[in-house]
Amino acid sequence: MASIAATSLPMQTAAARERSEARTALLFALPAIILIVLFIIVPIIAVVVLGFTDFQLGDKSLRFVAFENYAHLLKDRAFIKSLWNTATYTAIVAPVSIVLGLGVALLIESEGIGRSFFRTAYFLPVASLIVAMATVWQYLFHPTIGPINALLAEIGVRGPNWLGSSATALYSLSIIGVWQSVGFNMVLFLAGLTAIPRELYAAAEVDGAKSSFDRFWLVTWPMLGPTTLFVTTISIINAVKVFDTVKALTDGGPNHASEVLLFTIYQEGFVYLRVGYASAMTTVFLAILVVLTFLQYRVQDRQVHYT
Repeated sequence: MASIAATSLPMQTAAARERSEARTALLFALPAIILIVLFIIVPIIAVVVLGFTDFQLGDKSLRFVAFENYAHLLKDRAFIKSLWNTATYTAIVAPVSIVLGLGVALLIESEGIGRSFFRTAYFLPVASLIVAMATVWQYLFHPTIGPINALLAEIGVRGPNWLGSSATALYSLSIIGVWQSVGFNMVLFLAGLTAIPRELYAAAEVDGAKSSFDRFWLVTWPMLGPTTLFVTTISIINAVKVFDTVKALTDGGPNHASEVLLFTIYQEGFVYLRVGYASAMTTVFLAILVVLTFLQYRVQDRQVHYT
């Protein structure tokens, strides 16, 4: 009996220590948990609830309308147009910025001189102010005095009204979006490239991978799997929630040609003050982000983890 008691005493002590550590960990995490609940969970719940009402900013009352807002979304041409524009913008910006970001990262990684300079230069668009960036791009895309159309004129091509034409406004914004995203993706890919053990390249060369393409395909690309998954997810999310360049350069025009989902939500909520309808749009927007992220991980997750 004495031996059993002596054995159970350390077990009780260990259990008490674990409970104490759990309480301490909870106390340390409590401020972050409170902030997450107050600034993320509660606003999301409020948006979802308001999406079932006809609340307008400034009104003292609201009425529960069930799924009326969502039914109206299916017939709202502005919403459908903005949804299509967002999908088009994302389909251009996300893959192009990922490919270019990886290419730039590979070039910088292979460059022995000036690596820090090129890394900083390519990252500058990420840190640049949106107003200054918009001013520069507005000048570059100007139909008469812009350098881009001037270069096209040198080769006998008549340049379009990049930001002022319905046919080119969204694609012009997509070019800016790629320019913004390449530097951020480059930094992430550089981190992934740095983490690849150099011994793998030596082993691949012994096994017959002589060319740079063989080493990339057999070593670099598979080992960049987790980084590529993260970069792809972040790039899609950032492209879907584009707003600043649209507001600064085209204001959704001309003729709604560059109006994206977040801009439509902004118009409904802060210009027309229809908060209930804007909340329904926001709920759809959040659902799209969740579905895209889930599908991304389902498709790529099993391909990037190694056991």
